[in-house]
Amino acid sequence: MRIALINPTARRTQGYHKVGSFIPHLGLQVLARAAGSEHQVDVIDEIFGQDRTESLLSEGRYDLVGLTAYTSGATRAYELAGFCRSRGLPVVMGGAHASAVPDEVARYVDSVAVGECDNLWTDILADAAAGRLQPRYVGGQPDLAGLGRAQQSLQPVNGRYDVACLQTSRGCPVGCDFCSVTRLSGPQIRRRPIDEIIEEWNETPRKFIFVVDDNFFGVGQAHAEWAKQLLTEIIRRGKKRLWFSQTSINMGGDEEGLKLAYRAGCRGMLVGFETFNVDSLRDYHKGLNVKMLDRYQEMVDGFHRCGIAVFGGFIVGSDRDTEETVADTALQAVRLGVDIVQITNLTPLPGTRMYDRLMGEGRIFARNYPEDWERYTFVETIYNPNNVSARRLDETIFELRQAAAEPAWVWKRTLKTFLQTRSLTTALFVHGMNRGWARMAKLQVAADADRFRDIPRCPQRSEKIRRSFALRS
Repeated sequence: MRIALINPTARRTQGYHKVGSFIPHLGLQVLARAAGSEHQVDVIDEIFGQDRTESLLSEGRYDLVGLTAYTSGATRAYELAGFCRSRGLPVVMGGAHASAVPDEVARYVDSVAVGECDNLWTDILADAAAGRLQPRYVGGQPDLAGLGRAQQSLQPVNGRYDVACLQTSRGCPVGCDFCSVTRLSGPQIRRRPIDEIIEEWNETPRKFIFVVDDNFFGVGQAHAEWAKQLLTEIIRRGKKRLWFSQTSINMGGDEEGLKLAYRAGCRGMLVGFETFNVDSLRDYHKGLNVKMLDRYQEMVDGFHRCGIAVFGGFIVGSDRDTEETVADTALQAVRLGVDIVQITNLTPLPGTRMYDRLMGEGRIFARNYPEDWERYTFVETIYNPNNVSARRLDETIFELRQAAAEPAWVWKRTLKTFLQTRSLTTALFVHGMNRGWARMAKLQVAADADRFRDIPRCPQRSEKIRRSFALRS
């Protein structure tokens, strides 16, 4: 069969999928490899734009279309599904959103793949080829031996990725209230065999890799020992690559693991700090961070001593937050020494406990589905917080983006990172990421300029924001 695998994107925002680089959609590359040589597979990735998608699908070159979508891309996914089905092209849809609301998705496509279905992909293709595509396929949380390997050389027909993606594990034991990973991939960290990881690592054509694990280092001693074994093998047998990944804050306290990671090519880790408010952390069920809140500085310093930058993720909009929280968070994050500061709107995604709770309380107002799924983009407040209005919270974030859109701070942050890590390659990684954030902030400010043209100004808050960017030197 001739198969098109598509990653639809939301139209309402620039999003976070191309901040510094064009990052592959790993799931589609995994499915392309699993399809085998008997099928022709093309990837259409709308991070490169939506202008060519319909024309590519209209040319009669495909027998089956596979869609995957995060929640913000679901509206576009349904639009494309309708376009395809009107032309007799069968459509199967999977991914995070389809797994969260399969009954909704089933109204728009021929078949829904729920959960991790890469081990069922060959069965789905066989059914499609025989004209007996089932309405629903349900995957579990399988052992990853022989699974998860991507077709690393595959490029989209509508663009070119400039980094690579690779996954060593799935699952996360933390179980944050706002995150769907634990429901989708389980509370246990499942590992791929190290030999399979090294083989894929060495065949990857790109020199920079995003290791897309939900939690690379894990939270316990057994997790850490496995990660260190993998790092040791990368050092011993892997081709030289630079890379970054996602991990929990406790990795900052493991000097041995950090040194191995740097030697293996790691130059940055995305750490979910989320907030400096202990009560908010408890609300989020972020127990590990509750225990380590008073050690945040120690953990950040640990990463830096070993040459690794800290990409800090923070969210605003909890029921404890006020209109001062955005500026306070930015200032504290920079004082902490976080190299790349990402502050996003708390977004209750379907498939999470937070979505179920807020929907049950009648507090989510962006629920004109499917149109409103395009608003679930982490750059807009879509529910009513307790201590600040949604509008006021968005106004304060707009002020922060205005400051971030001025790129003068980027070089200052680069120099600061170099002084903290003594690593030129780490500083260059940080420079590229912060340039991307400044560029995205500028685009988002332009998009929101009319909406926030006459926002009330608070001199004290503006001064905190100004100081947070001044401290990046």
